[in-house]
Amino acid sequence: MSKRLQVLIDDPEWREIQKTARAHRMTVAEWVRQALRAARREAPSADADRRIAAIRAAARHGYPTGDIDRMNEEIERGYLDSSRR
Repeated sequence: MSKRLQVLIDDPEWREIQKTARAHRMTVAEWVRQALRAARREAPSADADRRIAAIRAAARHGYPTGDIDRMNEEIERGYLDSSRR
């Protein structure tokens, strides 16, 4: 289903939009639709911004690391010890 959108702009801006649409060989309506689609694609979502901020914050910290085989052995030992209790 299509929806109608009404946008009020002043005359100088309207003339610029008309001129730009003509230069792209399209109607003003089509040019506006394409401009809105492009703006929507380029706008980061708030959720993505929050995730990126969390990753950046985590990257600023140092975390303990070790040999992966040794870490896996310690984890396994922990599971075995807890199951014996």
